[in-house]
Amino acid sequence: MGAPSDASTRGSDAHTTAVLSPTTGTAGTFTNVQTCSYASAPRTGDAAGGARATDSRRRIAVPLIAAGVLALSSLLPTAPAFADDVPGAADGPGAVKPPAQMSTVGGKRLGHPGTQVDPKAGAPRLPKGLSGRSWLVADAESGDVLAAHNAHWQLPPASTLKMLFADTLLPKLPKEQNHTVVPSDLEGMGEGSSLVGVKENYSYSVHDLWLGVFLRSGNDAVHVLSAMNGGKAKTVQEMQAHARQLNARDTHVVTPDGYDEKGQVSSAYDLTLFARSGLQKADFREYASTAYAKFPGDYKKGKDGKKTRQSFEIQNTNRLLTGFGIPTYKGIAGVKNGYTTNAGSTFTGVAQRGKRVLLVTVMNPQKAAPSEVYKETAKLFDWGFKASGSVNPVGTLVRPGAAGANQNRTTAHGNGTDEHTQASVSSDGGSGKWTAIGITGGTLALLAAVAYAVHRRHPLPELVRRRGRG
Repeated sequence: MGAPSDASTRGSDAHTTAVLSPTTGTAGTFTNVQTCSYASAPRTGDAAGGARATDSRRRIAVPLIAAGVLALSSLLPTAPAFADDVPGAADGPGAVKPPAQMSTVGGKRLGHPGTQVDPKAGAPRLPKGLSGRSWLVADAESGDVLAAHNAHWQLPPASTLKMLFADTLLPKLPKEQNHTVVPSDLEGMGEGSSLVGVKENYSYSVHDLWLGVFLRSGNDAVHVLSAMNGGKAKTVQEMQAHARQLNARDTHVVTPDGYDEKGQVSSAYDLTLFARSGLQKADFREYASTAYAKFPGDYKKGKDGKKTRQSFEIQNTNRLLTGFGIPTYKGIAGVKNGYTTNAGSTFTGVAQRGKRVLLVTVMNPQKAAPSEVYKETAKLFDWGFKASGSVNPVGTLVRPGAAGANQNRTTAHGNGTDEHTQASVSSDGGSGKWTAIGITGGTLALLAAVAYAVHRRHPLPELVRRRGRG
């Protein structure tokens, strides 16, 4: 099963992306997606996708206040820790335990089970009651991992794996290219897959199909794009190769859409790498931050007897972006959510406050509460924005490079008692350069493509400004 179908389709004209302009409240904080009342339109979705969508007429953005504490692993007694007075559901009796040793890509501490955080004096405490089996908070530009919990635990990724799919295929398929769907394009989709509504013998542009992937998590759109790329097997092979190039060593790809299959796994660390890499691409940023869009539908005969193609509106299943059932998160600009039976709920998000851009990934919260994965993500965003500058990094998001995972160097930070090993990667597909775009003035603005020489600095390009409704 793909991502849950937790958004309705609507009937307005222009597609809408996340607002990325400063608010009057907090300098550099982006406003939430604004919506208006609408009449619900028919939709296609995932049969196993949880709550049925209804009309949403108000969007209220209320930042969650991070409070409380989370237990630090007893395996690291020398590291500063906050003790949680109420264990999280992920650590309760009968909980499935992570491996005692995991990958150390990005730092030795990231290979330890449990919560890893190294606060300085006055640092805010981690949120209380986090129940995700795995989560990670990182600075999207520097790559510093501010805190993590079982960062390299290999778990089913659900539709968050579509970030790797998009990062792999987006450069290969021109968005203007059109394709007429044949029956074989849609073969092999899992039962209960999330769908956007692709139909046989109908023509779609690559742009349309990517909107179906990002907004509705449509496995039908994924399979059509895979067919255009030469088939599922070729696409899976290329995704796996790209994961290796990104040093995402926890990831094993079996399907391009994230549907539950034996052996298909990723990790909070790897999913964050996929998001960070994808956000370097303008099309990826556009699709990931789009809240609503038109999708081609059936042909209908008009009064003049001519058939014209109708369209219907689709809504992004990222609830922090659309505000469906929960408040939108100020500064959110994507990236991707997912849900399957084996994976539970998964989510990777990117958000900005002032000049700080954070990535947060949460996998499989154990609390049985509506929208829990989004609530825990919002708490970690709140904590991360407060904690930036007041915690020592416990690891780093490594840069791409085929040999990166084998080129380790040890660095010391903080008081020098906690060293972490990070991959030293200096190449991007053999070019030896990584394109960097800067951030200035509290807004994400495209500055220039430059040769990238600094080891750990990795600025994000311009995200996407919302287009007004017509």
